[in-house]
Amino acid sequence: MAKRDYYEVLGVSRSADNDELKRAFRRLAMKYHPDRNPDQPDAEERFKEATEAFEVLSDQEKRSAYDRFGHQGVEGMAGGGFSNFANGAGLDDIFSNLENVFGDMFMGSHRGRTRTGQQRGSDLSYELTIDLEQAVSGDKMEVRIPALRTCDECNGSGAERGTSPTNCPDCDGTGRISIRQQMFFMQQTCPRCRGAGKTIQNPCRSCHGQGRVSREKTLSITVPPGVDRGTRLRVSGEGESGVRGGPQGDLYIVFDVRPHPVFERQNQNLMCEVPVTFTQAALGAEIDIPTLEGSVKLRIPSETQTGKLFRLRGRGVPSLRERNKGDLLCKVVVETPINLSSKQRDLLEELETTLEGTDSRHTPHGKSFGAKVRDFIDSLTSN
Repeated sequence: MAKRDYYEVLGVSRSADNDELKRAFRRLAMKYHPDRNPDQPDAEERFKEATEAFEVLSDQEKRSAYDRFGHQGVEGMAGGGFSNFANGAGLDDIFSNLENVFGDMFMGSHRGRTRTGQQRGSDLSYELTIDLEQAVSGDKMEVRIPALRTCDECNGSGAERGTSPTNCPDCDGTGRISIRQQMFFMQQTCPRCRGAGKTIQNPCRSCHGQGRVSREKTLSITVPPGVDRGTRLRVSGEGESGVRGGPQGDLYIVFDVRPHPVFERQNQNLMCEVPVTFTQAALGAEIDIPTLEGSVKLRIPSETQTGKLFRLRGRGVPSLRERNKGDLLCKVVVETPINLSSKQRDLLEELETTLEGTDSRHTPHGKSFGAKVRDFIDSLTSN
């Protein structure tokens, strides 16, 4: 039976590079693997065909000869890669050599690799609650972080002082063992050393062979100006200690901000309500406005209505990424007087009398509202 063109077998162009060849062969190898196709007699032959094509095209010398002379150009060429499939190599030979070509991608990683059992420490998250003043101005705080830290007694080795871990006899220090399952060599974590590659004959009494102990560590945290609820600050290398000399994890400070009795934060702006008396709103006044840096004077013009906003620029919250600051927004709330004396009540009634029957320029909002109500009633009656 005539052989098919190797490029056609793999489904690649004649200019395909090695990465394209590997991807194409891996796809075909998984598709036609005999264990996956027990009911398809031709699967094994298709698998061998794809493997032979890849063996030739992935070797620069063989590929050059094939491109010039076709199949005759590579018949009998020995060395490298796989066996000569034209001479009837079996599946055992194919699988034995697949590992040399694909390594970790296809067959695992038990050749030419060692494992020390090192593992990066876990990252930690710590919620830090601060006041609004600290969020706006920044601060330095000390926090106590509980975590797994390197054992001082064994210096993280897990072995009693004066001793040291030894290579695991089952995996020879690699941390993994190979198991033959039908046609594949499968790898799994070594059950004796649990992937560490080392065994401890005399465990440290302080950490019981773990190499780490739980204890608190005091850290100085700089609160940057402008943080808000939910802001995360990464502190590199202050997480849990690594396993067997592995790198430390990171610490993430997650900020929460306590509610403030005066101010409410809206992004970079601060908002506060400023109560004024009926007289101050009507006649105008100069009042004291609280800020986080101290009180300032604010001129309230006459005839100020409740809900009026006054903006104090640069009295808000600084940006974490820029140098500008937000503003302080002061919302005027006109208070209705209560607990009136007889004299005060008489004075207000006298004022009301003077306002009755005059034009509506004293109550512009009332005039506007009245007009809207009349228009609405008229629309109902007209229908």
